[in-house]
Amino acid sequence: MKQQQGFTLIELIVVIVILGILAATALPKFTDLSSDAKLAAVQGVAGAIASSASIQKSANAISSVAYPYAAASACSGSYLETGIDATVSSVLSGQVCTVRNLATTSITKAVTLP
Repeated sequence: MKQQQGFTLIELIVVIVILGILAATALPKFTDLSSDAKLAAVQGVAGAIASSASIQKSANAISSVAYPYAAASACSGSYLETGIDATVSSVLSGQVCTVRNLATTSITKAVTLP
C-alpha cells in the first residue's frame, strides 16, 4: 500500500482560494487610512499651536515689550514659522482654540491656550 507523501493539487488550490477570500475581505479595512491622516493633521496643528502659544507666553513673561502675546494671534497661527496647514482651520472661543479639518468638520481638537 502506498502512503501519501504530500498534499494533492486540489487541496493546495482550495487553501489558496480560501486565503484569497480572506485577503479580499480584510484589505479594505487596512487601506482606508485617509481618516487617520486627517486626524493626524488636526492633532499636529493643535499641538503646534499649543506649543507656540506656550513659548510666546513664556517669552512675554520675560519681556512684554519685545514679545507681545495674544490668544487670537496664537490661535490664528501667527506664532508658527510656516503658519497653519491649508487643510485645517482654527476658531478662538475665550481661551480655547478649536482646530478642525476643512474636509471633515467632525474631526476637531480643542486646545486651551495659556
